[in-house]
Amino acid sequence: MAVVIPVWLARRYDVTARNEVTDVSLVGHIASVLGVIAGACLVLLGLFLFVHSLRRFATEGEGTLAPWDPPRNLVVRGPYRFVRNPMISGVLLVLVGVALYLISVPHALWALTFFGINAVYIPLFEEPQLRRRFGASYIEYCKHVPRLVPRLRPWQPVSFRPVQ
Repeated sequence: MAVVIPVWLARRYDVTARNEVTDVSLVGHIASVLGVIAGACLVLLGLFLFVHSLRRFATEGEGTLAPWDPPRNLVVRGPYRFVRNPMISGVLLVLVGVALYLISVPHALWALTFFGINAVYIPLFEEPQLRRRFGASYIEYCKHVPRLVPRLRPWQPVSFRPVQ
């Protein structure tokens, strides 16, 4: 999602990292440079969020991303205190960052499409499975932590016992 499709888009639409800026004014140049810097920062932040979340998913959750080996414990620490799906949020940051870095409309549209797919898939398919697997703990967690857009302050559970 974050590599294959963006590479395909770049090849399909001939998008390169060295796109020429048609606006040669100082303002156009500054905007282009800021886009590249902001894009690179978002990519790095997204990668950090994804990797950090995946690590907690494996160690605390005692599972993997693979459907045949899902986490055995509900993870509510680290980035999961801010957002319920930090790996997806991380990938979304990478996609938006790539679109900014490349100044690419096709990449921006892919980031929006990825967001839309997950905005539908997660509540319809993933969350019902998590409710069945983790019960009241997951329902309480959902009341306090948003799905895709992080909260500003971390959620502090009053009393939480992970489901084993």
